[in-house]
Amino acid sequence: MDIKKRIKFLRSEINKHNVHYYAEDNPQISDFDYDLLMRELIELENRTPNLITATSPTQRIGSKPLPEFKSVRHRLQMLSLSNAMNEDEIIAFDQQVKRGLGISDEIEYIAEPKLDGLAVELIYENGLFITGSTRGDGTMGEDITENLKTIRSVPLKLQDGEKVPTLLELRCEVFIAISEFKKLNEKRLDNNKQLFANPRNCAAGSLRQLDPSVTANRPLKIFCYGLGM
Repeated sequence: MDIKKRIKFLRSEINKHNVHYYAEDNPQISDFDYDLLMRELIELENRTPNLITATSPTQRIGSKPLPEFKSVRHRLQMLSLSNAMNEDEIIAFDQQVKRGLGISDEIEYIAEPKLDGLAVELIYENGLFITGSTRGDGTMGEDITENLKTIRSVPLKLQDGEKVPTLLELRCEVFIAISEFKKLNEKRLDNNKQLFANPRNCAAGSLRQLDPSVTANRPLKIFCYGLGM
């Protein structure tokens, strides 16, 4: 058996199934078969450590706990949306938009649900996931790269065969689905642990763990909605 080719095949298969399961919610194989693929990859990499790469699926939870988070400067500011808490504030927003556009005509707005989680930025260089950070104050954020790697729908390497830009900055929201949050709290209740207050705080707190193995045990999801342009 050509171990190098087999390792490449296993990594490709595991990454493909991670997309089906975690990003598309459409698993193509059973958890048992997935675990067999991962186990074989781990065994082959243990036999040939010189073939281990930073983008291998086995390296998602490979780092030691950090003493602290480093700061990351955003190349472009990560701005946040303001809240409108009542009808008067919505009317004031409409008036502000009309003043900015220099018009008095009625404006048609489009509204959409908002994911309530933690804003993050993913940076890819030549297709490789290099840095992940929090919004912070919009200019400076915290480097949570190792924690973001534990989210299996985050590709460590963009798929081969696609036109990959030299630099790609993605703006995303990390969150926990309500159904998964309930299961998590039920499990904590069974283990006599303190319950989490709400999904948003749980997601934010999970990403700010200095030990990535803690983050890996939280049912985090990510939604990439825009580019840092």
